[in-house]
Amino acid sequence: MGSVFSPYYKIAGRGRPENHVSINVALYGPGARRWAMTERGEKDLARDASVLSVGPSAMQWDGDCLTVSIDEITPLIPRRVRGTVKLYPEALQNRPMPLDRAGRHCWWPIAPCARVEARFDDPAISWNGHGYLDFNTGAEPLEDRFSSWNWSRACVPGGTAVLYDLVERDGDNLTLAIKFDPKADVTDFEPPSAKTLKTSFWRMKRTTRTEAPLETGVRKTLEDSPFYARSLVDTVLFGAKTVAMHESLDLDRFRNPVIQTMLPYRMPRRFF
Repeated sequence: MGSVFSPYYKIAGRGRPENHVSINVALYGPGARRWAMTERGEKDLARDASVLSVGPSAMQWDGDCLTVSIDEITPLIPRRVRGTVKLYPEALQNRPMPLDRAGRHCWWPIAPCARVEARFDDPAISWNGHGYLDFNTGAEPLEDRFSSWNWSRACVPGGTAVLYDLVERDGDNLTLAIKFDPKADVTDFEPPSAKTLKTSFWRMKRTTRTEAPLETGVRKTLEDSPFYARSLVDTVLFGAKTVAMHESLDLDRFRNPVIQTMLPYRMPRRFF
């Protein structure tokens, strides 16, 4: 709702987020690579305390499980993305965390540890695994506060570890290193040393933090664009080898007018 990456929301002055809504789904795998992020207006939005509907897709919370019903179409080459994802939280957090020193941007890891069941009819795939649910909000455009960030999440002994490295516009650096233990509480830990990762095809700079730099590297690049990369990274945290979901965001590149003209091809909007 009011996506920071929406060119339509930016052009409209970012004043009515409810008129710029979308559900983003990204699937990766042999024969199942699909991406959809169709933006819709407020006439396609319905919500109450337990349900959020955006066009034909919806999220519903019953107190124990978040059910995401997906019925979307990919851009450029139209293909259906239809299925259901169920997320069962193992831990719930009741407070957001500031991402900048001014407190104008917050991150809320609602369910940092969760079980996930995914069942898709199109493409015909299914799996069970671990998952994660979070929420971001800000009082200003993201690119006005930050120039870049690197984020990762990994399963570690006793829970989940999340690492944030953020660079603010004024040059200040902020690092968050947080462990979520479903049987205990949220704790900060000393961030390990930084490791520069191999750049992507679009020359996106990627860094992470690890206890074993020589054993750390990109396993697979899942998403690669001029300003954003999503990757699987082999790393070592809390003395254990693990695979982290990792993202790098370059907001200097995102602000580039050329990049802005490319966004509607990836994120179309339905005007009817």
